[in-house]
Amino acid sequence: MTHANSDFSQGSVRSNILRLALPMTLAQLINLLYNIVDRIFVGHIPGADTAPFTGMGVTLPIITIIIAFANLFGTGGAPLFSMARGAGDTDRAGRILGNVFSMLMASGVVLMAAIYLLKRPLLYLFGASDETFAYADAYLSIYLLGTLFVMVSLGLNGFINAQGFAVTGMLTVSIGAVLNLILDPVFIFLLHLGVRGAAIATVISQCVSALWVLRFLTGKQAVVPLVKENLKVQWRLVADICKLGLAGFIMAITNSSVQIVCNTTLLAWGGDLYVAIMIALNSVREILMMPMQGLSSGAQPVMSFNYGAKQYGRVKTAIRYTTMVCVIYSLAAWAVLLAFPRFFIHLFNSDPALLENGVPAMHIYFFGIFLMALQMAGQSAFTALGRSKHAIFFSLLRKAIIVIPLTLWLPTVGGLGTNGVFLAEPISNLVGGVACFTTMVFTVRKMLREE
Repeated sequence: MTHANSDFSQGSVRSNILRLALPMTLAQLINLLYNIVDRIFVGHIPGADTAPFTGMGVTLPIITIIIAFANLFGTGGAPLFSMARGAGDTDRAGRILGNVFSMLMASGVVLMAAIYLLKRPLLYLFGASDETFAYADAYLSIYLLGTLFVMVSLGLNGFINAQGFAVTGMLTVSIGAVLNLILDPVFIFLLHLGVRGAAIATVISQCVSALWVLRFLTGKQAVVPLVKENLKVQWRLVADICKLGLAGFIMAITNSSVQIVCNTTLLAWGGDLYVAIMIALNSVREILMMPMQGLSSGAQPVMSFNYGAKQYGRVKTAIRYTTMVCVIYSLAAWAVLLAFPRFFIHLFNSDPALLENGVPAMHIYFFGIFLMALQMAGQSAFTALGRSKHAIFFSLLRKAIIVIPLTLWLPTVGGLGTNGVFLAEPISNLVGGVACFTTMVFTVRKMLREE
């Protein structure tokens, strides 16, 4: 990789974005295999009902909280890292990388200990029932052993992409995900370990991914390597990292909060079956949204670098291109969901009751999903250009201010019941997506014109 290949102020903006986005999209899709494949295999354990699938799904809010801390430092540090490189300040870029690594390690240890001590009340609080708790506890107890591996692989992979090594970044998750795909059936079915087997396979796979990241960032290929001298925590720099990463952190925390509220509300109004339906729908949503997230992630280093290099026309081009592709893709995804709803639900469980009740829930939940593209495009631009306050506000608006209150209130309106929980999502996409994108257009246009 030459310097020219990592200079995003040169060449076509579209080509730069795609060069990063295509491998990153594939990487993020493959990354989903860590948990998605676990759910698929566990959901089809011979002779089992939906309880193992639901129990493992109840752990997702806790896993999302762990991911939130990886986002806090990873997504906060990577744009600052790109800006520093764009401005030619490689010393600052190195310090950012070193401080992110130190904070990932420290927060990972604290999270692992705290969640382990509180796992029983947390799991019941997050939607487990007496029937599903044993499965949730079995999975989470083993998964927590890999917390540090998750923090490293997720939190530092963005620094590989930010240096222009998108293919290497893709391999980070590809290696672990493929290994997980191989190990899951061995541990779950061949060794008859059930949900414990899924967790063991995941931890081993995450360990391999983390080692791959560290091997690259400490090696000679890295443009800005991870070195011991930069590991000393500089609190002012950490504050800058957290300030920008707070949007990603809040987005993940609010996602976790929404999962919790949805699980507990559905448990009250419909029982374990509807909790399983929501877990299946969230799994489908994760799969379908990943291409948009990959494109947004690929565009962010390009936007940040050109913003640091004062190439504002290229920043605008990147925003326009990202928005257009995200909207077109999400419209196509919506059409596919409407055409084949049973196929997507059947991926995770073949229980007849789940299929019968899950299809109408899917039609409600994914209605107007293309509006989510506007939220993601706006959020990506705000984060890439360092507008942390805007990014944080719109993260909170859609999830905490709109979805959670609606999830609690709509089931009580006009006999909606469980349908009210699923209806909260499209309403939030409409209000949150339009508000975020409109504000981004006027704010960024004014900001770039002034500078």
